[in-house]
Amino acid sequence: MGRQRLPVIVGFGGISGAGRSSGHHAFDRMVYSGLAQQQRQRTLAALATLMGPYALSDGRPREQYILDHTLVRRIELNHFDVDSVSWNQRFPTESNGQPVSFDIARKHLPAVIPKDWVVTPSTVTHVHVNIVGHQDFLLPTHRESDVKAAGQLPTGFDPGTLYPSRNHPRGLQMSVYAASDALGSIGLDWDTVRRHVAPDQMSVYAGSAMGQLDGAGTGGMLRARYLGQRVTSKFCPLGFAEMPADFVNAYVLGSLGATGASLGACASFLYNLRSGIEDIRQGRARVVFVGAAEAPITSEIIDGYSAMGALATDKGLRQLDGIGDDRESDHRRACRPFAENCGFTIAESAQLVVLFDDELALQLGASVFGAATDVFVNADGFKKSISGPGVGNYITMAKAVAAARALLGEKALRSGGLVMAHGTGTPQNRTSESEILSQTAGAFGIDSWPVVAVKSYLGHSIGAAAGDQVAATLGIWDRGLLPGITTIDSIAPDVSQDRLAFSREHREVDPAEQQYAIINSKGFGGNNASATLLSPAVTTRMLQRRYSKSEWQAWQGANEAVRERQKAYDEGMTAGTIGPVYKFDHGVLGGTDVAYGDGCITIGGSAVNLALTSPYDDMLPDVD
Repeated sequence: MGRQRLPVIVGFGGISGAGRSSGHHAFDRMVYSGLAQQQRQRTLAALATLMGPYALSDGRPREQYILDHTLVRRIELNHFDVDSVSWNQRFPTESNGQPVSFDIARKHLPAVIPKDWVVTPSTVTHVHVNIVGHQDFLLPTHRESDVKAAGQLPTGFDPGTLYPSRNHPRGLQMSVYAASDALGSIGLDWDTVRRHVAPDQMSVYAGSAMGQLDGAGTGGMLRARYLGQRVTSKFCPLGFAEMPADFVNAYVLGSLGATGASLGACASFLYNLRSGIEDIRQGRARVVFVGAAEAPITSEIIDGYSAMGALATDKGLRQLDGIGDDRESDHRRACRPFAENCGFTIAESAQLVVLFDDELALQLGASVFGAATDVFVNADGFKKSISGPGVGNYITMAKAVAAARALLGEKALRSGGLVMAHGTGTPQNRTSESEILSQTAGAFGIDSWPVVAVKSYLGHSIGAAAGDQVAATLGIWDRGLLPGITTIDSIAPDVSQDRLAFSREHREVDPAEQQYAIINSKGFGGNNASATLLSPAVTTRMLQRRYSKSEWQAWQGANEAVRERQKAYDEGMTAGTIGPVYKFDHGVLGGTDVAYGDGCITIGGSAVNLALTSPYDDMLPDVD
């Protein structure tokens, strides 16, 4: 067996309530108070470009406006009016001996006249209707939403305006932006990468745990009949849960390789990461795009989670803060992981990570942001409640830490790691996850394990949540800052703190001493996943051991040009001169582009190997 290929993180991109992920801009927004002045100005400039003219004053970023209109905050009108949510009140009527009567335009008559209706012409264009007996109507009205906070993209940022979006659902618009950002972040010409990789050696694993449920996707299809509207041909196909991967393949990368979406509720990003890691480790792919996109800020989705008692309501927040109904809740602090809390805060986000195998990364001079070595997935077994926590996460955490120990040894495990907690902000999560983390730390002899919970800034983006966590981890390793849980006053008394290090304040760390991170996810239904990531410092040392001095020097020389391209990309994005990659009807291949050869099939001039060997030789009969 040949040596195991290492999945190296060579790029990442996305969009969340903190802004653009590449260049660590979203991370910098989260730790804004801990940045030097020059870094703050860089962060404001990048956000101002996303947010448009309202974020500028005399051509300069408006600091307070930008800070107020990013991260978790009151739900804004571009989603829906939380004070006046449209709905239909059931309105039954009885004639009580006297008919219910009204005039109506002929064109508004139902196609099938109800049997209790008596319709007579009144004018050329109208008819008179008498209803004798019982009749149900739906009366359009409004109500106030119990939930008024969410993690939203920066105010003014609309990904659909950046390319010919053609009424794409918001999650797919975000997917195009995130994939383009990830592609730009690698600092390599994509055609150059494709020349070094066979068509079937690229993989894309990305999806949405809930599908596209806004008005341009499945949501529009389900609402149309009840709103008296027409179902369009786009509603159904664009609502599929794996559509983010399909869009990345078809309109950004032109990939012919493996594709799909592994769905595991709130752990979906890590499920997809697991597929990508396995493809590279087994030699099935040399390039993998891994991601998820979620756009769940609709009144219907919020109603669903609210009915479960899962979301932080305004009433609950006021009770936590001891304020009356006449005062507005503190929406900025809606998500309070590991503190006294009342539910999670829903959010939108799209995140993608680019993996190369180590040989390709060295060959092309790719920058090294870290390595993704393992993802462990376990169910909860028998459950009393499908949404309640179980024991599967004990297994995934233990395996992920054991994998880190096997790679790094006991000393590094105990002193050079961090855990990126799921940290939703619910009462059940704060007790169950803290107990799991505490017991895992004790079992492996870890003292004072740093715990980070970025949902306090971003909210919970469901399937994309672990993508937010991964991007934040890469930021920690670059900036040397652990984000504090700044939305809380103190750790709740029922939270297990033994061997764990929680902090409300940002903490400085030495990037050179960082070794690993454990990314933890707990999903509805018992979908538990924990990932082991290695820091760029560790990954670099591993690569130096595997490759010769001359090979390493060649990588260093090639990486200089890559870093220049990465810098140019970042500056172009900040200046607003670079748009998303969107290649509609570009380079479309057909049957005439396919040719069969000796042991291969050629697609558009690129060969796919067909000289496969059986892994079951010892089980096969002799064949002439």
